[in-house]
Amino acid sequence: MRGINVLVATFAAAISTGCATITTPNAADVTIQTSNGKPVEVSVDGASYTTPAEVRLVKDGQNKVITTQEESCDATTTAAKKIEPMFFGNILIGGLLGSTTDLGISKKAWTYDNQITVNCK
Repeated sequence: MRGINVLVATFAAAISTGCATITTPNAADVTIQTSNGKPVEVSVDGASYTTPAEVRLVKDGQNKVITTQEESCDATTTAAKKIEPMFFGNILIGGLLGSTTDLGISKKAWTYDNQITVNCK
């Protein structure tokens, strides 16, 4: 009987957490580059980088704004959040409870494009 209780508790724990929460990292690795290929200084989430740059964006359910002071480039570029593909598997397996975990609690249902291009002249 105890074995069945452990099995039921394990199953309940598995379906009450989101698939994206379990299977995806807390951050998305993104390459930031310029449209003209020239290196420029950019900032995102309070950190500065020189393009091309490999950046780790924390999945917090928010769009990320990349800024630059370079006059020949757009001052801001948005890295728009998008749904993590694993989230859709969660809807099928975990239902409402699991998908709510991914969207509202862990924010891991969101990700960003692998490459973000800052428009420069």
